[in-house]
Amino acid sequence: MADGNVDLRRSLRRELAAVERRERRLERRAPGQKSPGWSAALRGRIPPKAAEGLEAAFARGLALLFERGGSWIERGCRPEEMAALYGVRNTAVDLRGGRAQFRRLYGGARRSNALNTALSAAEGLALGLLGVGLPDIVLFLGLLLRGIYGTAMSYGFECSSRGEQLLILRIMRSALGSGEDRRQLGGEISSLAGGPAPEPDDAAFDAQLGATASALAVDMLVTKFIQGLPVVGVIGGAANPVYYRKITGYAELIYRKRYLLRKLEALR
Repeated sequence: MADGNVDLRRSLRRELAAVERRERRLERRAPGQKSPGWSAALRGRIPPKAAEGLEAAFARGLALLFERGGSWIERGCRPEEMAALYGVRNTAVDLRGGRAQFRRLYGGARRSNALNTALSAAEGLALGLLGVGLPDIVLFLGLLLRGIYGTAMSYGFECSSRGEQLLILRIMRSALGSGEDRRQLGGEISSLAGGPAPEPDDAAFDAQLGATASALAVDMLVTKFIQGLPVVGVIGGAANPVYYRKITGYAELIYRKRYLLRKLEALR
């Protein structure tokens, strides 16, 4: 059994090193990410009140989903099924710890997002055709949170605590942020060593919710503003799956890292 632990520890460190290499690549690319020229030109023409309204809409949507939509989001993730699948895949990692076992675990997390990506595209395009921008925000955020919750459950993490929800907000913000944002979050995740996220007070949670809403509004300002225009709004609606994949892809990397750190901590 001791030899098995040594082999598993070696495999976990190998997987963690791969995750950290991906983190560094994302950090290097993040500061260089630029909006298309047409986006920058349109951004300057959007009235300040419209920008403020969009940020407020994101903040209201996030607050509503965390306060009243938690059960809907979790039910959509099929928590019992996800827990059973995680148990099987995690046991396989414990018993064998080979690349095939890790790939099955990772693949489960990615597959949990496939349907939500399709739904995000469908609702964004449909509402874009109708010229519906702001109501789409709540629907998009609901699908996005469902995707992140599903990813967390695929790695054995629950999302009902305030601490975990604050971490999810940090992940969403960092996915759209600079390399420094991602470095800071990566350091926070390493310090947790796979343990539970600390519980914040109300002021800290509200501040993070506001910062995340602001980041989403700034990054999606042009697409959501365009989405308020009939037919042309398809351009804005089509951006939903792009942002969905970007944010949930980063969330998958963070939860994979937490899973590996938790496993390593348990072997000490």
